[in-house]
Amino acid sequence: PDECMVFMQRAVSSVLGLHWICYVTLGVLMALVSFFMDLAVSKLTRAHTWLYEGLHGHVLLQYLCWTLYPSFLCAVACGFSFNICPSSAGSGIPEVRCILSGAELPDYLTVSNLFAKVVGLTCVLASGTTVFLGKVGPFVHLSTMMGAYLQRIPVINANKAKSPVGMLVVAAAVGVASCFSAPVSGVLFSVEVMGSHYAVRDYLPCFLAAACGALTSHLLTIFSREKGEQTVQALFKTICLASRTHSTLITVCHSLFHSLSVCIYLFSHQWALRFTRTNKLLIRILANQKVLYSGIVVFFLASVTFPLSAGNFMAAKLSMKQLLFTLLDQKQWQAVSQNASAPEDNPEALWQMWCPPGTSVFLTLGLFLLLKLWLLVLSCTLPVPAGYFMPAFIYGAAIGRFLGELLAYILPHGMSRHLNPGGYTLAGAAAFSGAVTHTLSPALLALELTGQRTHAVPVLLATLIANMLTRARNRPSFYDNIAIVKKLPHPPSLIRTCPRLSTVLLGQVLRPLDAVVAREEGLMGVQQLLESTSETVFAVVDSHGEINCFRWLNICFLQSTNPQVEDVGIIKTVKIHLSAETPLKQAYAIMGVLRETHLFVTDKGRLSGIITWTESMAPVK
Repeated sequence: PDECMVFMQRAVSSVLGLHWICYVTLGVLMALVSFFMDLAVSKLTRAHTWLYEGLHGHVLLQYLCWTLYPSFLCAVACGFSFNICPSSAGSGIPEVRCILSGAELPDYLTVSNLFAKVVGLTCVLASGTTVFLGKVGPFVHLSTMMGAYLQRIPVINANKAKSPVGMLVVAAAVGVASCFSAPVSGVLFSVEVMGSHYAVRDYLPCFLAAACGALTSHLLTIFSREKGEQTVQALFKTICLASRTHSTLITVCHSLFHSLSVCIYLFSHQWALRFTRTNKLLIRILANQKVLYSGIVVFFLASVTFPLSAGNFMAAKLSMKQLLFTLLDQKQWQAVSQNASAPEDNPEALWQMWCPPGTSVFLTLGLFLLLKLWLLVLSCTLPVPAGYFMPAFIYGAAIGRFLGELLAYILPHGMSRHLNPGGYTLAGAAAFSGAVTHTLSPALLALELTGQRTHAVPVLLATLIANMLTRARNRPSFYDNIAIVKKLPHPPSLIRTCPRLSTVLLGQVLRPLDAVVAREEGLMGVQQLLESTSETVFAVVDSHGEINCFRWLNICFLQSTNPQVEDVGIIKTVKIHLSAETPLKQAYAIMGVLRETHLFVTDKGRLSGIITWTESMAPVK
């Protein structure tokens, strides 16, 4: 009996110590957070619609309702971010990428950040298409924070050999899968965006957690009583005809237009970010009056999209999900709009919002593309939790729809009657969002969202060409722009956008070490060294000139028996030594691969100094 009990205890402890429990828990938790957030957003959006429709006939009151409601919500979101945790503003993906690269960013994985991010993101999403922001980036950040806390559980963290950043990589895939119920594209997104070097051992945990999150999201959507208010997690079903040779060739030509649009968008976005950080007036406002700035900007955005003015020609009443659903419609709007009646409550008739009476579909789509580009750039300057992937996805879908409708109008009837604008919408969404983020995962995401395989080749081809043209001459991606403007320590972004780093040598930026530790040093000498400096990492040098990395973990490790440093057991051998003649660009690459925050520089076997993120960022600043 005793042997059986011992065997059972070992079996239970081995099962509880497996990391897969943590992965499954992470997927389920993030799916629950996504579901309840969408439910709260649905309630707030429905209240706004009910109030706006109830004021029918009172133009001034409708205008105030349309503008003040989202302004108040965004002001609340900004207030939570500014007062609780300023680090919760923005997407969060650039910062998470830096953490995965080995950099230490305080306050980005705290409980206060998690709370502020959830509340702020809910308010921003409830503002609707007026603000035109999504939730992919913040959800990746939320998932990373959740994964960081699950990683700290003693039972789960029993395996010390497990990489400490492995859970964060898995969390990035779960964040995307929870938003779209698309596990495969979520894993691919994690591979492409979150890290420049991806460990093969992370594939299975990523897919397991993403699949659990996607399955939970589907089940919650199915069993939800509010079936009419499904979120973007539901598949966007379309009826696409099989692609033909001329359709594929035209898709290639479309990708050129998408590449041009992406370049304009990225340039405008980078200019807007730099302007908000260099203009003296905006610097003062954003330093002390962020809530006021958010309210004013959103009020302006809502005024432009007011349904009784320009918003009538931009389908301003449609939600983010409805915009994508209508743009993927297989009908040729220009051909059928002549006989269409007034818009109905039927979801299948929502496309008529793009065709107001007496207005051409080309006018509405063109005005949407023209205005939304600049409004989206302005929205990106808001200091609130927000995602920027879904707006780019929808904007690319609108470009594809416009080009598809244009082809259906100018091509001969024999060719145009088989043309499906929804297929070009799908290719446009994947190409534009993929080029903006420098990834191919949007192509797979487009296929997972719609369940279509007939347009797999045109979608992938358009995404590849758009990526190739956008990446030319080392143009930065959307997330690279944010990392550069914020001066975040992300090696791939810095290497791609700062060619002069190839000529900077480590000897020009290294920091000399004033304090080193001898291997034979005793307890008293180490304590005196700790009292005289604030450093946490020291170089341990022996009589033969060998250098080791001495990372001070806990003073409790040192006993009162005055042991030597080599007996304490907290010396970590340095993985690599760099020369003073090593280019800084190479040091960036090494720090990204090894995920190290400190690198020691030697000259002919002697210690010259140390390189940290602070010194490595000096040439960029």
